[in-house]
Amino acid sequence: MVQDRPPKWTFITNHGLVLSYISHNPTSTARGIANYIGVTERTTHKIISDLEEAGYIGRRKIGRRNVYNVDPQLPLRHHTKTDIMVEDLLESLSSRSNA
Repeated sequence: MVQDRPPKWTFITNHGLVLSYISHNPTSTARGIANYIGVTERTTHKIISDLEEAGYIGRRKIGRRNVYNVDPQLPLRHHTKTDIMVEDLLESLSSRSNA
């Protein structure tokens, strides 16, 4: 069945998608992340702030740009998944080639 409209829900939250995108594109702008994920730039700024405040990402300025880094050793936040580390999530979200 082909869908003509986007699904109403997805398995991965916007926070997870932003975290994954930043891990692969550490010099991305909020606008670039927003365009890729499909949310507003304002929402992206809020998600980045949430992730930074919780310690999942760090940010440093190089010139006018932000460069992000992800702490892969932190556990996932849901109380039933604290035995799973961020690096496990990021690995599962990474594209795999069939070569």
